[in-house]
Amino acid sequence: MTIMKQTIFVLLLLFVGGAQHMQAQRPAYLDASQPIEKRVESALSLMTLDEKIRIIHAQSKFSAAGVPRLGIPDLWTSDGPHGVRANTLWDKWGQAGQTNDSCVAFPALTCLAATFSTDMALRYGTVLGEEALYRSKDMILGPGVNINRTPLNGRNFEYMGEDPFLAARLCVPYIQGVQANGVSACVKHFALNNDEEYRTKVNVTVSDRALREIYLPAFEAAVKEAGVWGVMGAYNLYDGQYCCHNEVLLNRILKQEWGFDGVVVSDWGGCRNTTQAARNGLDMEFGSYTDGLAKGKANAYDYYYLALPYKRALLEGKLDMKELDDKVRRVLRLHFRTTMNPHRSHGYLCSEDHYEAACTIGEEGVVLLQNKGSLLPMRNYKNRRVLVVGENAVKMMTVGGGSSSLKVQREVSPLDGLRRLMAQLCPDVTVDYERGYVRGADSSQDGISSGDKEAESRSAEQLMADAVAKAKGADYVIFVGGLNKSDYQDCEGHDRKALELPYGQDAVVAALVKANPNVVFVNLSGAAVAMPWRNSVKAVVQAWYLGSEAGTVIARILTGEANPSGKLPFTWMERLDDYGSHALGTYPGTWYDTPPFYDERLGRNVTVGYKKLIHEDYKEGIYVGYRWADMHGIRPAFAFGHGLSYTSFRLSDLRVSQLVMPANGQLAFTVNVKNTGKRAGAEVVQLYIHDDEASVDRPYKELKAFAKVWLQPGEDRDVTLTIDRRALSFWGELQHDWVLEPGTFTALVGTAADNLPLKASFKVAE
Repeated sequence: MTIMKQTIFVLLLLFVGGAQHMQAQRPAYLDASQPIEKRVESALSLMTLDEKIRIIHAQSKFSAAGVPRLGIPDLWTSDGPHGVRANTLWDKWGQAGQTNDSCVAFPALTCLAATFSTDMALRYGTVLGEEALYRSKDMILGPGVNINRTPLNGRNFEYMGEDPFLAARLCVPYIQGVQANGVSACVKHFALNNDEEYRTKVNVTVSDRALREIYLPAFEAAVKEAGVWGVMGAYNLYDGQYCCHNEVLLNRILKQEWGFDGVVVSDWGGCRNTTQAARNGLDMEFGSYTDGLAKGKANAYDYYYLALPYKRALLEGKLDMKELDDKVRRVLRLHFRTTMNPHRSHGYLCSEDHYEAACTIGEEGVVLLQNKGSLLPMRNYKNRRVLVVGENAVKMMTVGGGSSSLKVQREVSPLDGLRRLMAQLCPDVTVDYERGYVRGADSSQDGISSGDKEAESRSAEQLMADAVAKAKGADYVIFVGGLNKSDYQDCEGHDRKALELPYGQDAVVAALVKANPNVVFVNLSGAAVAMPWRNSVKAVVQAWYLGSEAGTVIARILTGEANPSGKLPFTWMERLDDYGSHALGTYPGTWYDTPPFYDERLGRNVTVGYKKLIHEDYKEGIYVGYRWADMHGIRPAFAFGHGLSYTSFRLSDLRVSQLVMPANGQLAFTVNVKNTGKRAGAEVVQLYIHDDEASVDRPYKELKAFAKVWLQPGEDRDVTLTIDRRALSFWGELQHDWVLEPGTFTALVGTAADNLPLKASFKVAE
């Protein structure tokens, strides 16, 4: 061997040896090929106490610090159940003023629920996760799955309706879609956050059975089926303890019983006690209010409940290091799934695919509630004129509503959407506009205007008169009304004050009907509203808050370019007292004085934050929505699951796979669905279960399966719906478990809670 070859050989040996040595010295947590739990223990073993404390609380409005010494980056969250919120200033709610933080606004989650489509839920989560990833967000604070217990709840539009099964089935693919991008979903608000006005003061009492059967199933599915990485606690109390550090909810149910291995995040300002936060399952604290800045502290975040007060209690031996390490393990696990996930792509922002997804989800979620005389779709233009009335036809609905307010790249208004489409379909038809009513001064959130800035000098009477005058002779009058995401009108932090429409809309609609019989009411809201004129209006369309493509979707539905297939995810009652929570007088509850306790952070006795709290007893128990209506023989304005189409369908030939529930716990029901109309469309087949001989009180029926099927005219198809043993079970409060009793059950199959013509009986053996 020559001298040169020997030299090269030696160098190669040194290089390989050095590389092997470096590999051997490299800690396991930096090796993405290692099992995640090995990486977690590796990182944990290298962290100091200060570093552990550092990563379990916020360092800004929406971020938590990493560990620079170990190469663990900061973790960034974002509001975003319907789109990724604009970037805020470090320590203020105002926008950062960036030019690259716009987004696509997707339809609100009530609209997603109305699709009754797991495919749409998966697509929703996927495109939202792509936008979050592009914006460098590691956790999206959503989806919201709280139950629509009262139509007055200001955040109903962020949730998925009244039925726990529907919410569970749709939140799972939504979460899977988000997290497939390496972005954590954070299901919220855990739990019992069913009203907003006094959300931080409400102490909820609810039976264990109602808790398990109504209010927890969607959260359980998010954990057990979707494998969600984050859970956000609620603002309210449950049995005297705040939900963000509630021993029963977080430790016993979420972590011990369900096996949740992710991170429990406080709602912003939802943490109120260091000892409870340390011991009762809270992992990351965000948004707490401190007086650190006012006192000249360098960093107010150091004075959070899980910051210096926690460290001090640990050093004094008042709290156990074991609890801290559990929190750190969970946060590290989140980092390895998100910020330190080498398989994450770069995402996409405001792509045409995302706008198309927003449009498709919206079209499948719009509900045609009423269509007398087949007024819709719009096809008859004898006078070549369409009149659009209502402020909601021009107002931005992506702005406002609280934490779901968005900064969008674009938003198509209903008026613009209809004008654009009509210019293509019928260019000689004029689309005119009248305001009809006005809510007052223009509002904004985070510096973004939410409406028409033009000053309005006309009185309410003149606005109505001008609209009525133009309505005469129009082929169609499209009234775009409802709520508007302002305070007390579908908005975080406030509940609605009444079921009735605001701003005198009822009077305008009644006057328009007298002037023109062809009135279409397009309602924008996240919940039911009173419609005293319903019987005199030919067509009613529930259009939700549809996001960036709102106007496009509404125009396509009205003109028939898209065939509506949405179904109501809640029961639309005629009166407020038709809802159990209001009939029993349990909403909003009764005030009571609070006892003081010792606050470790302040070093003195304090109340829980307020001198008085509200006791709210969920006396209706398991009877929410259609369950309550069935129990009391109430005929709603529109039933749960109701929704019309521009075609017609027939269900027939219901078959059951076995007459006795088999040992494997699976039972299949097959029904033939035929499109008997003249155009393509979709129907949602719904299966409800009735327990014929239960030993306990049970609702008359409960939704346990559904499927959406698209059919061409004249086409028919067999649709199979499967249930398991859990679908037949109830929560036994004595057994503290799900109970399946032997006996006879009846399957009810149809297209809405009040339209179930097909029945099949089966048994559960001893």
